[in-house]
Amino acid sequence: MKPLVSILIPAYNSENWIGDTLRSAVAQTWERKEIIVVNDGSTDGTAELARRFASKTVKVVSTENRGLSAAVNCAYRLSQGDYIQELDSDDILAPDKIERQLKALQEGDTKRTLLSCPWAYFYYRVRCAQFRPSSLWNDLTPVDWLLRKMGENLHMQNATWLVSRELTETAGPWDETLHYDQDGEYYCRVLMAAEKTRFVTDARIFYRVSGSSRVSYIGGSDKKRASLLRSLKLHVQYLRSLEDSERVRKVCLRYLQTWSAQFYPERLDLFAELQALAAELQGHLALPDLRRKYRWMKPVFGLKAARWAQRMAPETNSWFKRHWDKAMFSLESRQGAHRRTSSVGVAQTH
Repeated sequence: MKPLVSILIPAYNSENWIGDTLRSAVAQTWERKEIIVVNDGSTDGTAELARRFASKTVKVVSTENRGLSAAVNCAYRLSQGDYIQELDSDDILAPDKIERQLKALQEGDTKRTLLSCPWAYFYYRVRCAQFRPSSLWNDLTPVDWLLRKMGENLHMQNATWLVSRELTETAGPWDETLHYDQDGEYYCRVLMAAEKTRFVTDARIFYRVSGSSRVSYIGGSDKKRASLLRSLKLHVQYLRSLEDSERVRKVCLRYLQTWSAQFYPERLDLFAELQALAAELQGHLALPDLRRKYRWMKPVFGLKAARWAQRMAPETNSWFKRHWDKAMFSLESRQGAHRRTSSVGVAQTH
Protein backbone atom coordinates (compact mmCIF):
# COMPACT_ATOMS: atom_id res chain seq x y z
CA MET A 1 0.00 0.00 0.00
CA LYS A 2 1.22 3.51 -0.79
CA PRO A 3 2.23 5.61 2.23
CA LEU A 4 -0.27 8.03 3.75
CA VAL A 5 0.88 11.67 3.72
CA SER A 6 -0.36 14.10 6.39
CA ILE A 7 -0.48 17.75 5.29
CA LEU A 8 -0.39 19.94 8.41
CA ILE A 9 -1.62 23.53 8.08
CA PRO A 10 -1.32 25.87 11.10
CA ALA A 11 -3.47 28.95 10.50
CA TYR A 12 -3.79 32.31 12.23
CA ASN A 13 -5.78 35.21 10.70
CA SER A 14 -5.27 33.77 7.23
CA GLU A 15 -8.67 34.36 5.62
CA ASN A 16 -7.06 36.17 2.66
CA TRP A 17 -4.86 33.23 1.74
CA ILE A 18 -5.97 29.95 3.24
CA GLY A 19 -8.41 29.20 0.44
CA ASP A 20 -5.57 29.09 -2.10
CA THR A 21 -3.42 27.06 0.28
CA LEU A 22 -6.14 24.48 0.92
CA ARG A 23 -6.95 24.17 -2.76
CA SER A 24 -3.29 23.37 -3.45
CA ALA A 25 -3.32 20.72 -0.71
CA VAL A 26 -6.59 19.13 -1.89
CA ALA A 27 -5.33 19.12 -5.50
CA GLN A 28 -2.25 17.02 -4.70
CA THR A 29 -1.98 14.17 -7.20
CA TRP A 30 -0.82 11.86 -4.39
CA GLU A 31 -4.20 10.36 -3.48
CA ARG A 32 -3.39 8.83 -0.06
CA LYS A 33 -3.40 12.01 1.95
CA GLU A 34 -5.06 13.66 4.93
CA ILE A 35 -5.18 17.40 5.51
CA ILE A 36 -5.31 18.79 9.03
CA VAL A 37 -5.94 22.50 9.60
CA VAL A 38 -5.43 23.92 13.08
CA ASN A 39 -7.04 27.33 13.46
CA ASP A 40 -4.84 28.95 16.12
CA GLY A 41 -7.38 31.28 17.74
CA SER A 42 -7.92 33.46 14.65
CA THR A 43 -10.02 36.59 15.07
CA ASP A 44 -11.01 36.83 11.40
CA GLY A 45 -12.87 34.44 9.09
CA THR A 46 -10.10 31.82 8.84
CA ALA A 47 -12.06 29.09 10.62
CA GLU A 48 -15.24 29.63 8.61
CA LEU A 49 -13.39 29.62 5.31
CA ALA A 50 -11.37 26.50 6.22
CA ARG A 51 -14.52 24.63 7.25
CA ARG A 52 -15.86 24.97 3.69
CA PHE A 53 -13.17 22.46 2.72
CA ALA A 54 -13.98 19.98 5.50
CA SER A 55 -14.46 16.45 4.19
CA LYS A 56 -13.45 12.88 4.80
CA THR A 57 -9.82 13.83 4.09
CA VAL A 58 -9.82 17.43 5.41
CA LYS A 59 -10.11 17.96 9.16
CA VAL A 60 -10.43 21.45 10.68
CA VAL A 61 -9.95 22.05 14.41
CA SER A 62 -9.83 25.28 16.40
CA THR A 63 -7.74 26.01 19.49
CA GLU A 64 -6.95 29.03 21.62
CA ASN A 65 -4.11 31.17 20.29
CA ARG A 66 -0.84 29.57 21.39
CA GLY A 67 1.44 30.30 18.44
CA LEU A 68 2.71 28.61 15.30
CA SER A 69 4.69 25.82 16.93
CA ALA A 70 1.83 24.79 19.22
CA ALA A 71 -0.53 24.68 16.21
CA VAL A 72 1.88 22.45 14.25
CA ASN A 73 2.29 20.15 17.26
CA CYS A 74 -1.48 19.92 17.65
CA ALA A 75 -1.91 19.01 13.97
CA TYR A 76 0.85 16.41 14.25
CA ARG A 77 -0.80 14.72 17.24
CA LEU A 78 -3.97 14.36 15.17
CA SER A 79 -2.14 12.96 12.15
CA GLN A 80 -1.73 9.34 11.07
CA GLY A 81 0.56 9.74 8.07
CA ASP A 82 3.70 7.82 7.21
CA TYR A 83 5.08 11.12 5.87
CA ILE A 84 4.55 14.67 7.12
CA GLN A 85 4.15 17.76 4.94
CA GLU A 86 4.05 21.03 6.90
CA LEU A 87 2.40 23.87 4.98
CA ASP A 88 2.00 27.45 6.17
CA SER A 89 -1.48 28.86 5.60
CA ASP A 90 -0.38 31.35 2.91
CA ASP A 91 1.91 29.12 0.83
CA ILE A 92 1.11 26.90 -2.13
CA LEU A 93 2.14 23.39 -3.16
CA ALA A 94 2.58 22.56 -6.84
CA PRO A 95 -0.05 19.88 -7.66
CA ASP A 96 2.48 17.03 -7.98
CA LYS A 97 4.90 18.17 -5.26
CA ILE A 98 4.35 15.24 -2.90
CA GLU A 99 4.03 12.63 -5.66
CA ARG A 100 7.31 13.65 -7.29
CA GLN A 101 9.17 13.56 -3.98
CA LEU A 102 7.92 10.11 -3.00
CA LYS A 103 8.65 8.73 -6.46
CA ALA A 104 12.21 10.05 -6.17
CA LEU A 105 12.97 7.59 -3.38
CA GLN A 106 15.37 4.96 -4.63
CA GLU A 107 16.02 1.34 -3.80
CA GLY A 108 18.08 1.27 -0.65
CA ASP A 109 16.71 4.55 0.71
CA THR A 110 15.42 4.25 4.25
CA LYS A 111 12.89 6.28 6.21
CA ARG A 112 15.90 8.37 7.28
CA THR A 113 16.12 9.95 3.83
CA LEU A 114 14.94 13.56 4.08
CA LEU A 115 13.28 14.97 0.95
CA SER A 116 13.42 18.60 -0.19
CA CYS A 117 12.71 20.56 -3.38
CA PRO A 118 12.96 23.99 -5.08
CA TRP A 119 11.00 26.97 -3.78
CA ALA A 120 10.37 30.55 -4.90
CA TYR A 121 8.97 33.76 -3.46
CA PHE A 122 5.76 35.30 -4.77
CA TYR A 123 3.33 38.03 -3.65
CA TYR A 124 -0.01 37.48 -5.39
CA ARG A 125 0.72 36.08 -8.86
CA VAL A 126 2.13 32.58 -8.58
CA ARG A 127 3.21 32.60 -12.22
CA CYS A 128 5.66 35.42 -11.41
CA ALA A 129 7.59 33.31 -8.90
CA GLN A 130 11.26 33.02 -9.85
CA PHE A 131 13.23 29.98 -8.74
CA ARG A 132 16.79 30.96 -7.81
CA PRO A 133 18.97 27.93 -6.99
CA SER A 134 21.32 27.92 -4.02
CA SER A 135 24.00 25.48 -2.93
CA LEU A 136 21.38 23.76 -0.73
CA TRP A 137 19.62 22.55 -3.88
CA ASN A 138 21.62 19.32 -3.94
CA ASP A 139 21.73 15.88 -2.37
CA LEU A 140 23.81 16.43 0.78
CA THR A 141 24.82 14.84 4.04
CA PRO A 142 23.32 16.52 7.13
CA VAL A 143 26.73 18.00 8.06
CA ASP A 144 27.33 19.45 4.61
CA TRP A 145 23.78 20.80 4.48
CA LEU A 146 24.22 22.66 7.78
CA LEU A 147 27.68 23.91 6.80
CA ARG A 148 26.25 25.44 3.64
CA LYS A 149 23.18 26.86 5.36
CA MET A 150 25.13 28.53 8.15
CA GLY A 151 28.25 29.45 6.21
CA GLU A 152 26.35 31.09 3.33
CA ASN A 153 23.36 32.29 5.41
CA LEU A 154 20.84 30.32 3.33
CA HIS A 155 17.55 28.72 4.25
CA MET A 156 15.20 26.10 2.88
CA GLN A 157 11.55 27.09 3.03
CA ASN A 158 9.83 24.75 5.49
CA ALA A 159 7.19 23.43 3.07
CA THR A 160 9.92 22.05 0.79
CA TRP A 161 10.56 19.22 3.25
CA LEU A 162 8.73 15.89 3.17
CA VAL A 163 9.61 14.05 6.36
CA SER A 164 9.00 10.44 7.34
CA ARG A 165 7.24 9.80 10.64
CA GLU A 166 10.35 7.97 11.81
CA LEU A 167 12.33 11.20 11.44
CA THR A 168 9.65 13.35 13.09
CA GLU A 169 9.42 10.99 16.05
CA THR A 170 13.21 11.09 16.48
CA ALA A 171 13.39 14.89 16.15
CA GLY A 172 10.61 15.53 18.67
CA PRO A 173 7.99 18.33 18.64
CA TRP A 174 8.41 21.92 17.54
CA ASP A 175 9.76 24.17 20.32
CA GLU A 176 6.73 26.15 21.54
CA THR A 177 8.92 28.64 23.44
CA LEU A 178 10.55 29.97 20.26
CA HIS A 179 8.93 32.94 18.54
CA TYR A 180 11.38 33.27 15.66
CA ASP A 181 13.14 30.70 13.45
CA GLN A 182 10.98 27.91 14.88
CA ASP A 183 11.15 26.00 11.62
CA GLY A 184 14.91 26.51 11.26
CA GLU A 185 15.58 25.07 14.71
CA TYR A 186 13.12 22.20 14.19
CA TYR A 187 14.49 21.08 10.84
CA CYS A 188 18.02 21.16 12.27
CA ARG A 189 16.86 18.41 14.63
CA VAL A 190 15.28 16.54 11.72
CA LEU A 191 18.56 16.81 9.80
CA MET A 192 20.50 15.48 12.77
CA ALA A 193 18.30 12.37 12.71
CA ALA A 194 18.56 11.94 8.93
CA GLU A 195 21.06 9.82 7.02
CA LYS A 196 20.99 12.07 3.95
CA THR A 197 18.95 14.63 2.05
CA ARG A 198 17.45 14.00 -1.39
CA PHE A 199 16.76 17.12 -3.49
CA VAL A 200 13.93 16.55 -5.96
CA THR A 201 14.39 19.10 -8.73
CA ASP A 202 10.97 18.80 -10.39
CA ALA A 203 8.86 19.34 -7.26
CA ARG A 204 7.87 22.93 -6.40
CA ILE A 205 6.85 25.17 -3.47
CA PHE A 206 5.54 28.74 -3.75
CA TYR A 207 6.36 30.88 -0.69
CA ARG A 208 4.11 33.91 -0.30
CA VAL A 209 5.69 37.12 0.98
CA SER A 210 3.01 38.71 3.14
CA GLY A 211 3.43 41.86 5.24
CA SER A 212 5.46 42.80 8.31
CA SER A 213 3.05 40.77 10.47
CA ARG A 214 4.62 37.54 9.19
CA VAL A 215 6.38 35.31 11.71
CA SER A 216 9.71 35.62 9.88
CA TYR A 217 9.90 39.41 10.35
CA ILE A 218 11.81 40.52 13.47
CA GLY A 219 11.34 44.29 13.35
CA GLY A 220 11.82 45.74 16.85
CA SER A 221 10.52 42.69 18.72
CA ASP A 222 12.67 41.85 21.75
CA LYS A 223 10.80 38.55 22.07
CA LYS A 224 11.88 37.57 18.56
CA ARG A 225 15.43 38.76 19.16
CA ALA A 226 15.68 36.56 22.25
CA SER A 227 14.31 33.61 20.28
CA LEU A 228 16.77 34.28 17.47
CA LEU A 229 19.67 34.22 19.92
CA ARG A 230 18.57 30.88 21.33
CA SER A 231 18.09 29.47 17.84
CA LEU A 232 21.61 30.61 16.87
CA LYS A 233 23.04 28.90 19.95
CA LEU A 234 21.14 25.70 19.16
CA HIS A 235 22.29 25.72 15.53
CA VAL A 236 25.89 25.89 16.71
CA GLN A 237 25.28 23.15 19.28
CA TYR A 238 23.60 20.85 16.75
CA LEU A 239 26.27 21.23 14.10
CA ARG A 240 29.11 20.72 16.58
CA SER A 241 27.39 17.56 17.86
CA LEU A 242 27.74 16.13 14.35
CA GLU A 243 31.29 17.36 13.78
CA ASP A 244 33.50 19.48 16.00
CA SER A 245 36.31 20.63 13.74
CA GLU A 246 38.16 23.73 12.61
CA ARG A 247 35.93 24.15 9.55
CA VAL A 248 32.80 23.86 11.69
CA ARG A 249 34.03 26.49 14.15
CA LYS A 250 34.83 28.90 11.30
CA VAL A 251 31.38 28.43 9.78
CA CYS A 252 29.71 28.94 13.16
CA LEU A 253 31.63 32.17 13.70
CA ARG A 254 30.63 33.40 10.25
CA TYR A 255 27.01 32.54 11.06
CA LEU A 256 27.06 34.48 14.33
CA GLN A 257 28.72 37.48 12.67
CA THR A 258 26.05 37.56 9.94
CA TRP A 259 23.21 37.77 12.47
CA SER A 260 24.97 40.00 15.03
CA ALA A 261 23.45 43.16 13.51
CA GLN A 262 20.05 42.07 14.85
CA PHE A 263 21.34 42.70 18.40
CA TYR A 264 23.78 45.60 18.12
CA PRO A 265 23.36 48.30 19.34
CA GLU A 266 19.73 47.85 20.49
CA ARG A 267 20.34 44.81 22.71
CA LEU A 268 23.90 44.96 24.00
CA ASP A 269 23.13 42.25 26.56
CA LEU A 270 22.20 39.77 23.83
CA PHE A 271 25.18 40.85 21.73
CA ALA A 272 27.40 40.11 24.74
CA GLU A 273 25.98 36.57 24.91
CA LEU A 274 26.73 36.14 21.22
CA GLN A 275 30.28 37.39 21.80
CA ALA A 276 30.73 34.89 24.63
CA LEU A 277 29.68 32.07 22.30
CA ALA A 278 32.18 33.33 19.71
CA ALA A 279 34.89 33.13 22.37
CA GLU A 280 33.96 29.48 23.01
CA LEU A 281 34.51 28.94 19.29
CA GLN A 282 37.96 30.52 19.63
CA GLY A 283 36.94 33.65 17.79
CA HIS A 284 35.69 37.22 18.20
CA LEU A 285 32.83 39.12 16.57
CA ALA A 286 33.49 42.49 14.97
CA LEU A 287 30.99 45.24 15.71
CA PRO A 288 28.39 45.13 12.92
CA ASP A 289 29.11 47.76 10.30
CA LEU A 290 26.73 49.66 8.07
CA ARG A 291 26.53 48.72 4.43
CA ARG A 292 28.24 51.20 2.12
CA LYS A 293 25.10 52.97 0.85
CA TYR A 294 23.97 53.76 4.43
CA ARG A 295 27.30 54.92 5.89
CA TRP A 296 26.75 58.54 4.83
CA MET A 297 23.74 58.68 7.14
CA LYS A 298 25.76 58.04 10.30
CA PRO A 299 27.40 61.51 10.65
CA VAL A 300 24.20 63.26 9.54
CA PHE A 301 21.47 61.39 11.45
CA GLY A 302 23.41 59.20 13.90
CA LEU A 303 24.16 55.47 14.06
CA LYS A 304 20.76 54.38 15.35
CA ALA A 305 18.88 56.14 12.53
CA ALA A 306 21.29 54.77 9.92
CA ARG A 307 20.85 51.23 11.22
CA TRP A 308 17.06 51.65 11.28
CA ALA A 309 17.11 52.78 7.63
CA GLN A 310 19.31 49.84 6.67
CA ARG A 311 16.95 47.42 8.40
CA MET A 312 13.75 48.97 7.02
CA ALA A 313 14.87 49.44 3.40
CA PRO A 314 14.20 45.80 2.38
CA GLU A 315 10.74 45.94 3.99
CA THR A 316 9.91 49.19 2.20
CA ASN A 317 11.06 47.73 -1.10
CA SER A 318 8.98 44.62 -0.45
CA TRP A 319 5.94 46.78 0.41
CA PHE A 320 6.05 48.52 -2.98
CA LYS A 321 6.56 45.25 -4.86
CA ARG A 322 3.72 43.58 -2.97
CA HIS A 323 1.26 46.40 -3.65
CA TRP A 324 2.24 46.59 -7.32
CA ASP A 325 1.75 42.85 -7.70
CA LYS A 326 -1.59 43.08 -5.89
CA ALA A 327 -2.74 45.76 -8.32
CA MET A 328 -1.67 43.67 -11.32
CA PHE A 329 -3.31 40.58 -9.84
CA SER A 330 -6.60 42.48 -9.39
CA LEU A 331 -6.41 43.84 -12.93
CA GLU A 332 -5.73 40.43 -14.44
CA SER A 333 -8.53 38.88 -12.36
CA ARG A 334 -11.04 41.49 -13.62
CA GLN A 335 -9.90 40.99 -17.20
CA GLY A 336 -10.25 37.23 -16.82
CA ALA A 337 -13.74 37.59 -15.36
CA HIS A 338 -14.72 39.94 -18.22
CA ARG A 339 -13.46 37.46 -20.83
CA ARG A 340 -15.41 34.63 -19.22
CA THR A 341 -18.58 36.76 -19.11
CA SER A 342 -18.12 37.77 -22.74
CA SER A 343 -17.62 34.13 -23.77
CA VAL A 344 -20.84 33.11 -22.01
CA GLY A 345 -22.70 35.96 -23.71
CA VAL A 346 -21.43 34.97 -27.15
CA ALA A 347 -22.37 31.33 -26.54
CA GLN A 348 -25.89 32.30 -25.50
CA THR A 349 -26.49 34.32 -28.67
CA HIS A 350 -25.83 31.27 -30.79
